[in-house]
Amino acid sequence: MANEGHDITIAYMNSNIHPASEYDRRLSTLRAWADRENLPIVEGPYDVRAWEGCVGTVASDTYASREDRCRACYRMRLEEAARYASEHGFDGVSTTLTVSPYQYTDIIREELKRAAGAHGIASLFEDFRPLYDEATRRSRELGMYRQNYCGCRISQAEAEAERRERKAARAAKREAERAAHEDEIAAAEALRAQKKRERQDYAAKQERKRRILKEMRGKQSN
Repeated sequence: MANEGHDITIAYMNSNIHPASEYDRRLSTLRAWADRENLPIVEGPYDVRAWEGCVGTVASDTYASREDRCRACYRMRLEEAARYASEHGFDGVSTTLTVSPYQYTDIIREELKRAAGAHGIASLFEDFRPLYDEATRRSRELGMYRQNYCGCRISQAEAEAERRERKAARAAKREAERAAHEDEIAAAEALRAQKKRERQDYAAKQERKRRILKEMRGKQSN
């Protein structure tokens, strides 16, 4: 966007992030990067109570979907950014939310347009998902902190549950593989034992034949 001639200020409007230590860690990572890029940052109020009153209420609805919850979160934060932009002389607002393939891009587009229109500024929507791999690579090269959940307490709980499920699935797979391996070993040992018995039976049979032949030869010589 800077290459397209936009004069950029980053708005950190994230009352959704839980806990407060996570909020501070993400902001610190952003500030360190923005300082290197000479990009100014404005920070909105960290108002968890307001977020709970808005998004938490939606999330507590039995019939609400994850999309409903995320829409409410997008709306609150984009509204805050658009209001700040309008009040401080900016002529447009965009969002980096679209870089994530795990977000609802179409809903973000709708809510960005709604927030910008409500405050009389331009909606500069862009789908940044094609840049996700590049952004991931660059952030890792820079040693930036990379979070493992979206940000809110609900997404944190969901991410932890998914990790537990994956861990349990991996453990179950390892156990199944171990059991299958043990079955293979037991089958191989049973096969070896069977062959050993067959060899012993064959040897015993041959020994009986030799004994009978020997007895027959003895009788013939007499």
